[in-house]
Parts: sequence; C-alpha cells; structure tokens
Amino acid sequence: MQGGLAVKAARVAIVVALFAIWEILSRTGIVNPRLLPSASDTLSTLGELLQRASVRKDLAVTATEVVTAFALAVPVGALIGFLIAENRYFAEVAKPLLFFAFSIPKSIFLPMFILVFGVGFSQKVGFGFFSTIFIVIMSTTTAVESVKVEHLTVARSYGATPVQTAFRVYLPSMLPVLLEALRISMIFNLTGVILAEMYASRDGIGHQIATWGENFQMKQLLAGVVMIAAIAIAFNELVRWVETRCSHWRT
Repeated sequence: MQGGLAVKAARVAIVVALFAIWEILSRTGIVNPRLLPSASDTLSTLGELLQRASVRKDLAVTATEVVTAFALAVPVGALIGFLIAENRYFAEVAKPLLFFAFSIPKSIFLPMFILVFGVGFSQKVGFGFFSTIFIVIMSTTTAVESVKVEHLTVARSYGATPVQTAFRVYLPSMLPVLLEALRISMIFNLTGVILAEMYASRDGIGHQIATWGENFQMKQLLAGVVMIAAIAIAFNELVRWVETRCSHWRT
C-alpha cells in the first residue's frame, strides 16, 4: 500500500515539476512567452474556453465521433481477429499483410476518405475506424492465441457449448490482453478523429485547435492540447480501473 502511494506521489511530483519548468521558462523569458505562454495562463485560458458554449459543442461533436468510431471498430476488429486466430491457413495468409498495413502511416489515406465521404461526420468516423481496426485485429489475434489449449480441451471434453467456451474460457483468458488493447486502440481512435478534424472539418475540437494554430493563438492552442491530453488520460485511467475490477477473471 505504501509502495503504491509512493509511486502515485512520484507521478504527481513529476507532473508538478513539468508545469513548474514550463512556468519558469515562460515567466523568465528564457522562451518567448508569445511562443510559449505560461502554464498558469494556459490553464486560465482552458477554464475560459470550457465556459464557451461553442467549445462545449465541439467537444460533444468530437466525443460522438470518437465513441461511434470506437463502437464500430472494436467488434468488427475483434471478430476478424478471432477468425484469423482460429483458422491457421487464414492466419498464415492474413497476418503478414496486417503487419504491412499496420506499418503504413494512416494519415496518407486521409485525402481518400475526404474524396469518398466528403467533409463531415462520416469522413471523421471512417478515418477513426480505419485508424483503430488494425490494432484491434492484431490484439485480438494475440489474445486468442494466448488461450491455453489445455483449457479448451478440458472444456470441450466436458461438453461445453460454443457459448460456454467463449464466456468461460476464451473471455477470461483474453481479458487482460483485450483491456490493454482497448486502451491502446482508443488512443489510435482519438488521434485519428482529431487528425481528420484538423485536416478538413467544420466542427469538432480538432478543427478548433487547427484554427487557433493558424491564427497564432498560442494560449488557446496549448489549452486545446491540454484538453485533449486530459481526455486521453481520463479514458486510459477508466479502462485501467475496469481492468483492476476484472482482475479476478484472469487465469
């Protein structure tokens, strides 16, 4: 318990130290404050932005796009990953291709999404889906392959149905890897949607950040970056909490 508190205290100290360095660099003029506004001014601007109805609306738009893309990519990717892992021939054919596709920067395909879907909700959700599905497929494949053959043999020898095997053997064994994959895939998903909003969009927090950057509004730009970072950290901690609550399922 004491070790855990010491780790948390160290994390908080590191974050506080980073903000203190940021503040000193700006206040002392070591870095031009017009290029790097102080941490206190940035946080103050963040508070002001969150009180604006237009910013809250853009946050809601981005959240809707991120959740929609995630809700589509996870089950589709998990199903494809499961089928690949369960079929050795299909796995030998598909896995190298998946690694090749995963290694290609997804941003180079963004203009194609604009041409196909136009500028709007479908384009951003589509690109978020595309940015996410590969990591879900690969993680699910790894998770299925991590299930011990002995457990499957015992379950099937006792006459377990496919549904019972899925919920009593596959899911508990795969859960740690799947939860870790969810955390990583959400980061890919959020990055994809924000990138699509920054590239071509009329709304969303990514569009706002791009506009602030183009107009050299550094306080708003940094406040937007802090906002996105806070959202990503909040989701990461939420999944970590779920992972802790489900730890008794691990085999």
